[in-house]
Amino acid sequence: MLTKLRICLYLALLIPGVSAASEAAVKLGMLKNYPGMQVESVTRTPLAGLYEVFAGGEIFYADENVNFLIVRGRLIDVARKTDLTEERTRVLTAIKFDQLPLNLAFRMVKGNGKRKFAYFTDPNCPYCKRLDQALTKVTDVTIYLFLYPILSPDSVEKAKAVWCSKDRGKVYMDWMLNGNAPAASGSCDTPIEKILAFGRQKGISGTPTLFFADGHRTTGAVPADQLEKLLDGVR
Repeated sequence: MLTKLRICLYLALLIPGVSAASEAAVKLGMLKNYPGMQVESVTRTPLAGLYEVFAGGEIFYADENVNFLIVRGRLIDVARKTDLTEERTRVLTAIKFDQLPLNLAFRMVKGNGKRKFAYFTDPNCPYCKRLDQALTKVTDVTIYLFLYPILSPDSVEKAKAVWCSKDRGKVYMDWMLNGNAPAASGSCDTPIEKILAFGRQKGISGTPTLFFADGHRTTGAVPADQLEKLLDGVR
């Protein structure tokens, strides 16, 4: 289906005499075809007649008249051998560190804590447990941990129990690394609903999701050596 869409789009771009559209016109076309869509930006790409549309935390592409779309495709700059979709996604999904709701997180400090990142985690996420294992090999870091229980109702209960514990970091790691369930009741006031609302607004659709000091976002169980590079600002 996507291959057919690409072929149709490329043929349409070759038709002479097509009038140039503006970003505003493409946005209007998107809203006409998809009422209620939250289109955050429309930007011309280096390929004539093709526009980047950013909506709902995702990038896709439209022709000038919004007759065809490339959905979840990749746009490659052949000369630079660069994935423009990945490049733009990093820019558009970045969140400045001081714009994160850090008051809703709890901190875990290792070593001198001079490096930092934010970590959205679900207590029942196997990839988060793998990341937490990698974190045992990383030092000199401050982790702002956001409990983001999106996998199941049990995730919500465990997240609440962690938050209501006296030593949240210790209880969280004991569960993730050793399988010892939090003993707290989870009946205290928690910020979990606010964290979930923030995550939905920012397109955080899976765990683990990490944000680094420069705003860069990455997802998945990052190995310890790669995590060290990201903490040091190496891409």
